[in-house]
Amino acid sequence: MKTTIRFFANAVVRSPGLVLGVVLVLTLGLGFMATQVENSDGQEGFAPENPEILASERIGELFGEEATQSVMQIVVTSESGDVVTADGLAAANAVAQVVQSEFADVVAGTPQQPGVVTYLAPVQQGAAQQGIDMAVLDDAGVKQFYEQALAEGGEQLGFVTQLVNQDASTGLILVFVSTTDDQQGQIDREVAIADALGEIETGSDISLRPFSFGLLFSDNGDFQSEIGRLFATAFAIIITILLFVYWLKPRGDGASRLRSVRRTAADMGLTMLTIVLAIGWMNGIGGILQQIGLLGPFTEIAQIVPILLIGLGVDYGIHLTSRYREEIGEGDDVNGGIRRAIGTVGVALALATVTTVIGFLTNVFNPIPALKDFGVLAAIGIAVSFVLMLTFVPAARELLDRRAERRGELPREAMGATSERLLPELMEKTSVLAEKAPVPTLVVMLVLGVLGYLGLSNISTEFSFTDFLPDDSEFVQTFDLLNEEFGGGFGETTQILLEGDVATPEVYNAIAATTQNMVDTPDVLTFETPFGVQPAVTSPVSVVQGLLIPGADGAPTNPDFAQAAVQNGLDPETGAIGPDGDVVAIFEAALAAAPDQMGAVFSDNGGGPAALIEISTQAGENRAIDLRDNLVADIAPLTDAGIDATPTSQNIIGGVIVNSLSSSQVTSLVITLIAATIVLMINFWFENRRPFLGVITMVPVALVVLWTFGLMYLSGIPFGPVTATLTGLAVGIGVPYTIHMARRFEEDRSRFDDVNDAIRSTTRHTGGALAGSAFTTAAGFGILITSTLTPFQQMGQVTSYAVGLSLVGAVLALPSMLVLWERWHRRRGDAVVEQATVSVA
Repeated sequence: MKTTIRFFANAVVRSPGLVLGVVLVLTLGLGFMATQVENSDGQEGFAPENPEILASERIGELFGEEATQSVMQIVVTSESGDVVTADGLAAANAVAQVVQSEFADVVAGTPQQPGVVTYLAPVQQGAAQQGIDMAVLDDAGVKQFYEQALAEGGEQLGFVTQLVNQDASTGLILVFVSTTDDQQGQIDREVAIADALGEIETGSDISLRPFSFGLLFSDNGDFQSEIGRLFATAFAIIITILLFVYWLKPRGDGASRLRSVRRTAADMGLTMLTIVLAIGWMNGIGGILQQIGLLGPFTEIAQIVPILLIGLGVDYGIHLTSRYREEIGEGDDVNGGIRRAIGTVGVALALATVTTVIGFLTNVFNPIPALKDFGVLAAIGIAVSFVLMLTFVPAARELLDRRAERRGELPREAMGATSERLLPELMEKTSVLAEKAPVPTLVVMLVLGVLGYLGLSNISTEFSFTDFLPDDSEFVQTFDLLNEEFGGGFGETTQILLEGDVATPEVYNAIAATTQNMVDTPDVLTFETPFGVQPAVTSPVSVVQGLLIPGADGAPTNPDFAQAAVQNGLDPETGAIGPDGDVVAIFEAALAAAPDQMGAVFSDNGGGPAALIEISTQAGENRAIDLRDNLVADIAPLTDAGIDATPTSQNIIGGVIVNSLSSSQVTSLVITLIAATIVLMINFWFENRRPFLGVITMVPVALVVLWTFGLMYLSGIPFGPVTATLTGLAVGIGVPYTIHMARRFEEDRSRFDDVNDAIRSTTRHTGGALAGSAFTTAAGFGILITSTLTPFQQMGQVTSYAVGLSLVGAVLALPSMLVLWERWHRRRGDAVVEQATVSVA
């Protein structure tokens, strides 16, 4: 490590121009690769590899990415609080008319499942049966028909009543829309329907709010614009704060405010330019890793790493600049100041970089691919920030200050007075706790750590595919209303992938039995049909049955198919196929008669026959795992027939992600802390034969993590994909703080005979720099709180907690431990030897 630091120092001092040239060439090359980076939307990157995910991917390969139909839900609300009215009926009829007249070619209606289902279906059917014009019904008439239907009951009524909430203030209209292989075309189709519905005049009392998942994700540009806004705002805020932190008060001969402004602006500009270069390098290396298949497309969470680097990278610049100013102020020349700053702060930064990289790389053990990529990308960003801060910044400063030194314009006195500013003075005052009450201070810190652990054990884990959509989106708000009033609504589709020898009589009959098992399965949508209550299921069996439905004359709607099916073993009375039946021939006939419908649920390509069962469900995110377990029980006839059957859906995948996050959070925390502690112990063993100093340095970091979890619990912030990065962030922020303090104390204890003087010097010089760093980092991340995206708001809060608590741990907990530790060593009589060792080094 020291060899690397010496190499950087020698290269910068001897050939600063060459260093800048190499940085420029690498920037151009990596900048080009950065333009090749591929980004992604959606939750694919958050899905761990498991049967549900693999089934979803396999369905996409065999049948296309989309289900055979999507469900558009029109939420009907009333200002008066009652949608079972004449106005509500008029609105429902208008929706049905618009959809069936203007979009008849895309409505997926069948005899088993109507294309449009409204919450006032009992009123519509009752009026039609009695030959009453619905336009003449008033509120009382509508309620009469509706209440009569409630009184009479019936199989279908149970479903229809689910389309009205408990107080009848909100109703649902379902429109089943056939899908297309073109995802954007499907979105455009649903947007067109929504726009047409928006033109319906409903009066002042009734409002129509269309919703579908296509509409929900119809505007993909919101996230990118949000990232750009947050990045620009964080950049501007940190520039402002850096100008304050770097401000050089005019002092000494020839000093002027103009020169102070120029020096302050130059230091700020170098720091921010270096961060920009680091982001470019990181994206370039990420692009290379994408090309060779080591990284996937950057998900939303990976795209926030640049904001992270602004916060963490500034820390490196502040410490290097502060130490360089201190050395110049004490009389060193430019070459000596650069060497001394790199040689001292550089070692601390190297240790901080290694431990921070370890913290982020522990994400490679995370089952969530997006978090793996985030960890790798963040580790790369931190590493290149370190390299650039120890090469580009001092090389540029070397060239600028050599010239000033030759002219006698170097503001030595002003640079030496940096430690006399407000923040260093405030930080020095905190050392009184370490001097006079180290044990009580540590007891309080440990008690708070225990409380933080209790908070950690009670934090909930949450994930939603709407996490990265703006809270103020009208479709997100409608989705929230559906969740609140209807448990997620009726717009979800759950699929069951069937693989194996699916074209046999046994499997055909097993599919039919599985379908019947779903009639009473919770959260499976059912309909009243001429054949009785049926689940809203599409499968090869349902397609075959649809082709056999008799027309008005009693004959099959497709006589040729019916004849072929019977000839190949289908019993027209029971719908079953005998043991000698030829299911392959029946399926081929169905493909010829209804290629789109059958092709969407049966495939004989891609390595073997496969079938698909699609079910309209309403489990939402909260009951998705329960639905999966119930469907696993329903498909027992298929598994008994030797078929691999796997239920999957977007919500089931979300539930799997939640379970994966829950199981990985503590594991990641333990791995990070243990690995970072081992690295520090090894370093301090080789440097001064005091490996336990590595443990002392890490204890405050562990406390910071626990404190932060505690504040998350008190703030009601759940554990999710973004807050799952907390371990890496807390280590990335906390470890550099404690390392800087520990290494500076190692220097100061050899300079001062009194331990109290040593700790005061440490808290004044390094503590002051840490306070400035914490100020800028908290401001950079704090801007995330203004985001319209909930995960970013939470990340802004959590990171602000971690930054502030890291400062507390570094200037309150660690000094108390260092003082106790040093006093113990001095009582043993080995402090003189240690000091001699340090001074020789």
